[in-house]
Amino acid sequence: MSKNLNEMTAEEIAKAFPVELSSYDKEWPKIFEAEKERIIGALGSDLIRIEHFGSTSVPGIIAKNTIDILAEFTPDETRMSSIIERMKTLEYNYMWQEDGEPPYGFFAKGFSGSGIKDQTYFIHTAAANHKLWDRLYFRDYLREYPSVAAEYEALKIQLAEKFKYNRVGYRIAKTDFVVAATEKAKAYYITKQE
Repeated sequence: MSKNLNEMTAEEIAKAFPVELSSYDKEWPKIFEAEKERIIGALGSDLIRIEHFGSTSVPGIIAKNTIDILAEFTPDETRMSSIIERMKTLEYNYMWQEDGEPPYGFFAKGFSGSGIKDQTYFIHTAAANHKLWDRLYFRDYLREYPSVAAEYEALKIQLAEKFKYNRVGYRIAKTDFVVAATEKAKAYYITKQE
């Protein structure tokens, strides 16, 4: 019998879902758009904005074959139970992520206790002022500067080998690069707007 994703230990997750990188797939933006439409259909006005981010949103670079989505929901806490239930109809599991500062809600789809079963999606949910939204600066910077994207890709290849069975370790090991590039990108885009 397979466990639900949010019932699995870190060790079980690592074994079932090793870090595996794929060449860029031009279908990733289309996959995001199709899923975005399903989410809009399920959530309606409770969804304020939705963005494709992460490596699958940057043309040309390798990535884990997971579509990362950033979403802002209506800030009414009483609506969250309804949002979670409607997301379940789209086969999403909900978890609370406490490793971010501040913590945030997180949905995952395409995983089972025995491994990946379909196209995978992660939806990171955050209020408008949450620092997760700064990741859009990072995404746009990688899109605009292929040399920075190539540096990031090289780091990911190295870390995927080292952390094959440690997804959290893989993510944490990328943090310094992501934070530094995000700060640079944020300063660049804010200055550009002035």
